[in-house]
Amino acid sequence: MSPDTTKLLEDALKLPPEARAALAGSLIDSLDETVDENSEAAWEMEIAKRVKELDDSKTRPIPWVEARRRITGS
Repeated sequence: MSPDTTKLLEDALKLPPEARAALAGSLIDSLDETVDENSEAAWEMEIAKRVKELDDSKTRPIPWVEARRRITGS
C-alpha cells in the first residue's frame, strides 16, 4: 500500500462502526462495473422469503456471536 492509502485506511478505521460499514459497502459496490438485474431480483425474493419465515415464526434468529461461533467452529 502507498503511504496515502495507508493513511486513508488508518483514518477510516477511526470511524464509528456504522460509518465503517457504510464505507465498506460503498467500496465493495464500486468494484462491480455491471449490475446483474436477475441476481438483484433473486436476492430481493430471498430476503422477502426469510423475512416472512421470521414473521411466521418458522425460523428463529440467533445472535451474531453464536452464528460466528458456528461458522468458524470455535
